[in-house]
Amino acid sequence: MMNAHREEDEGAQVIHLAPARDDDASGHADRGPLERGIASGLAFLRRRLTGEYEVDEFGFDPEFNDTLLLPLARALYEHWFRVELVGLDNIPEGGALLVANHSGTIPLDALMLSVGVHDHAGRHVRLLGADLVYQIPVLGHLSRKAGHTLACKSDAARLLSKGELVGVFPEGYKGVGKPFAERYRLQRFGRGGFVGTALEAGVPIVPCAIVGAEEIYPKIADVRPLARLLGLPYFPVTPTFPLLGPAGLVPLPSKWMIQFGEPMSLDEYDADAADDPMTVFELTDHVRENVQQMLYDTLLRRGPAFL
Repeated sequence: MMNAHREEDEGAQVIHLAPARDDDASGHADRGPLERGIASGLAFLRRRLTGEYEVDEFGFDPEFNDTLLLPLARALYEHWFRVELVGLDNIPEGGALLVANHSGTIPLDALMLSVGVHDHAGRHVRLLGADLVYQIPVLGHLSRKAGHTLACKSDAARLLSKGELVGVFPEGYKGVGKPFAERYRLQRFGRGGFVGTALEAGVPIVPCAIVGAEEIYPKIADVRPLARLLGLPYFPVTPTFPLLGPAGLVPLPSKWMIQFGEPMSLDEYDADAADDPMTVFELTDHVRENVQQMLYDTLLRRGPAFL
């Protein structure tokens, strides 16, 4: 929009155009960053209070995720862990199953993976989580808001059929809770349920290696009686926790690198292959070998953990 004023020059009408001010469109001229932030926050609150936002069938709330959850995780991603991504071109369009190693004692690797793919590939990773995650009231609710769901075949199949990028950590608790002495050595990949899901959905598998999470909470012991009492898969002892109390929950600032491997096409198999245990086992083992080799390569590429 332009502001105009007229002048008469020897009978000719001359129109002078001047740039429009910001307040012509919004009614708020020369707003500073603070004012814009407050206005944006108030608008966000208004939409939440009036219900003017969308949530999908899994509870995914894109506005809430992009406005509140991702910025918090992004601070760790950019300034604390200094995450570097490799192989982003290997993330395909449409439905795909992202298969990654799991580690870190507290699974921050899932958060960092979500931030990296969102910010640099422009996609949301719909992670499949363990039952325990959704049994914890606040954590379960926030996980749903972030677009994640239970690690079950029916939910995964529905997401993949919608063309979503679904993320899975086949090691589960065995990976995230393993001792520091076993760092970067993959645990068993379960029974290969993720392979059956990919076969039935007809989508590729993208192997992913996450390096850096193993050093954030070096687990040196496990208090199993306390873990059973609390209903947890393990109760970790690290060099800083529980010795330093709440301060021991601050992760060490390791340097992270996340590498995405070439998509593994399953086009040569039909959907019935998902019911063949031998086929599922062989593919599961192949994916595991790929991720393990990628971990070794990425470790060498990353170099020292804290530089």
